[in-house]
Amino acid sequence: ASHEILNYMMHTLPLRGKVLTVDTMNANVKKVDYAVRGPIVQRAVQIEKELKEGVKKPFEEVIKANIGDAHAMGQRPITFFRQVMALCTYPQLLDDNKFPEDAKNRARRILQSCGGNSIGAYTTSQGIDCVRHDVANYIQRRDGGIPSDPDNIYLTTGASDGIVTILKLLTAGEGRTRTGVMISIPQYPLYSASIAELGAVQINYYLNEEKCWSLDISELQRSLHAAREHCNPRVLCIINPGNPTGQVQSRQCIEDVIRFAAKENLFLMADEVYQDNVYAEGCEFHSFKKVLFEMGPEYSSKVELASFHSTSKCYMGECGFRGGYMEVINMDPEVKAQLTKLVSVRLCPPAPGQALMDLVVNSPQPGEPSYQTFMKERTAVLSALAEKAKLTEEILNTVPGISCNPVQGAMYSFPRITLPERAINEAKAKGQAPDMFYCMKLLEETGICLVPGSGFGQREGTYHFRMTILPPTDKLKIMLNKLKEFHQKFTQQYS
Repeated sequence: ASHEILNYMMHTLPLRGKVLTVDTMNANVKKVDYAVRGPIVQRAVQIEKELKEGVKKPFEEVIKANIGDAHAMGQRPITFFRQVMALCTYPQLLDDNKFPEDAKNRARRILQSCGGNSIGAYTTSQGIDCVRHDVANYIQRRDGGIPSDPDNIYLTTGASDGIVTILKLLTAGEGRTRTGVMISIPQYPLYSASIAELGAVQINYYLNEEKCWSLDISELQRSLHAAREHCNPRVLCIINPGNPTGQVQSRQCIEDVIRFAAKENLFLMADEVYQDNVYAEGCEFHSFKKVLFEMGPEYSSKVELASFHSTSKCYMGECGFRGGYMEVINMDPEVKAQLTKLVSVRLCPPAPGQALMDLVVNSPQPGEPSYQTFMKERTAVLSALAEKAKLTEEILNTVPGISCNPVQGAMYSFPRITLPERAINEAKAKGQAPDMFYCMKLLEETGICLVPGSGFGQREGTYHFRMTILPPTDKLKIMLNKLKEFHQKFTQQYS
């Protein structure tokens, strides 16, 4: 009987194509572009497979310097963080004497704030209460005593999730009234991708490469003015320390930006995930929140600000846990209720990520058994990064045709490359951005995986690539020297 039914169905049901096709899908999603995991990376993964299968290449391994993934590049996790995470995940270990007492106390405190004393339970949507209090205390200490209200803290799935959520609240209007979002060029592609996905309007303002990627208020003014012709600019996004450009904003610059936002009535978004990654002499991290409040009530009672931090960067490098937080300042109470509603739809951020965020903002203190090891490990990671930042800049600047600004902070260099006319033409003939063409060739010949500057945005007619400074020092030296050889060969080949 079953084949008769099948027969009947085949003859009576009209033949239809798929319900979901590239033509019938959400058009905004098609506009999304995310270079950090784009075609180059897909090819790198393929090459890794080929190497495993014994295909002969002019190199032994693929070096992925395309993404700020510290642990994947060999950075060791901080012992204390992993001890507490192990205890939270498997509480039977609390009876084990291999773990220091302070790690056990942290784990107990976190577990007591979880439903059924388990990190496998849902948490409240805004995040575990005691973690939000610890975040507020951390911000208060960081900012020299300026108060922080735990009620303004939202724990998030990495900083990315918080950034997208705030952009979602801000996106409105149609046509010329559509929300415009000001982002720095070069930018981190999360911003352009989210703006595309939400159907908002991207407004580019250019950082000044000649002045070490600094931000110029006259450039903000220019881009805002031009954008008002075709959309409604409502948001200004700042990444400090910068990604992909590694600059650290001066205090003066942050004040200027806040004045600009107040004057032009813009919502400020401060992406501060690299706040511990500052290496250059004379550079210092200033949080937008601190500067805002030190500028007095004229600004601090008025300017709307959301700032973001995460467990993924700095000395932690715990990207996979997806822990983060945002603090919202001067948000309309009715909108804040909507924000709380919006995050509750997703139930809650991952509880292990929340627990880890707690340890970052509430690390071992002097006198606790884990303090010395913790400080030693933290300092080692940050000083190695500072050394690698300097090394990267120095070696790249010895190559004719490559110029690299000082890496003041964060985890990347964004050097400018001069490409021969013939290479540019050949790339264009292939329908490729010239720096994409360069990076693909580099990958095929050396196994080094970088992201072309075109994935982040750059001034017309200039070419760059982004490279993380994360590989271990010895590997980084080898990589930089291979890059130097490649660039010289490439230039010869195409001149």
